[in-house]
Amino acid sequence: MACQDWNDLFSAASDQQENTKGATANRGLRTENAVKTGKRELGNKGVYWRRVTTVESGKCPTVRLRNQSLSCLHCGKPACAAQCPAQAISKRAEDGIVIVDYAKCQGCRTCLQACPWGIPQYGHDGKMQICNFCADKVSQGEAPACAAACTGGALFAGPLDELGRIFLSHSPARLAGNTEPSLLIPKTSR
Repeated sequence: MACQDWNDLFSAASDQQENTKGATANRGLRTENAVKTGKRELGNKGVYWRRVTTVESGKCPTVRLRNQSLSCLHCGKPACAAQCPAQAISKRAEDGIVIVDYAKCQGCRTCLQACPWGIPQYGHDGKMQICNFCADKVSQGEAPACAAACTGGALFAGPLDELGRIFLSHSPARLAGNTEPSLLIPKTSR
């Protein structure tokens, strides 16, 4: 919930936890974001800018489960931006971060249909919500809150070529796709 804290987003969990350095560091591993447009209601999970999903691979008896943290992939060619009729989605030239202009968003959901990764979500106000990669922190030369707070050391941020060199021993592969997602997945030895 580190990025929720940084971006001042509402989360029921943050109301119940004291905002101390230790609590923030521990919560960073479970980064949850809910939009600040209203309280969570029964059955409404809110909008999460970062979600953890379980990916299954292999066949019995060697089935493998892997937890994968996923947020906006800040694609090189974002289909969401190309398809947005309101031109509410753009890609910053200086760092490749995909940004939503909420004042322009019409809530038509065309971006969700265009995104092959199913990333866009919608808040109580009907506006599309995605991770903004803590654009203001990145502009100041800092890491996004999720990467800075990840106590497990599983999230990293930076230029893909630089990350590829850092993790060369893990044989990282870029996630494939026509939208050129900005995500490296290291091979594991397990």
